[in-house]
Amino acid sequence: MINLKELKDLKIGFALTASYCNFKEVITYISKLIETGAKVVPIMSYNSYTYDTRFGKAEEFIAEIEEMTGEKIMKTLVDVEPLGPKDLIDIIVVAPCTGNTLAKLANGITDTSVLGAIKTMRRNDKPVVIAIATNDALALNMRNIFTLQNTKGITFVPFKQDNAKDKPYSLVAEWDKMVETIEDVAKGLE
Repeated sequence: MINLKELKDLKIGFALTASYCNFKEVITYISKLIETGAKVVPIMSYNSYTYDTRFGKAEEFIAEIEEMTGEKIMKTLVDVEPLGPKDLIDIIVVAPCTGNTLAKLANGITDTSVLGAIKTMRRNDKPVVIAIATNDALALNMRNIFTLQNTKGITFVPFKQDNAKDKPYSLVAEWDKMVETIEDVAKGLE
């Protein structure tokens, strides 16, 4: 049985997509989930696993995540395929979730490790938690957000406009509500 207060013994797939400016913040929540007693299985998209940006070097993020979780990062479709059939995780969290990933998911495209992990979880009716971070949410991606908000088994971390003046179409998850959202979703696993 899952301890909702601490998420003790919950197996959480934690998938990062390429919203690099949010990595440092998001990685702190991996640590918080581990502190609750959850086991975190890290997953990264090809871009997030591969590219260095002005926000940091990929190899440094990889090393930090693997050291924190004690797990090798799943980064290919072959890596993630067993997640569902072998019942390796209870919930998958996608944070940060880019507009590109949102659009593909809303349209049934599963051509990346993160989307493949979601697909393998949904085939077993396992929950997906999405924490968005996209500069085009209030433009091109709004219909995809609406589609996913109305899709069984998908829950969004509450989100807000992050900088209305300089980025009028941008939305970002309220990171401090991520653990609470996961706890709420875990209630359905009891």
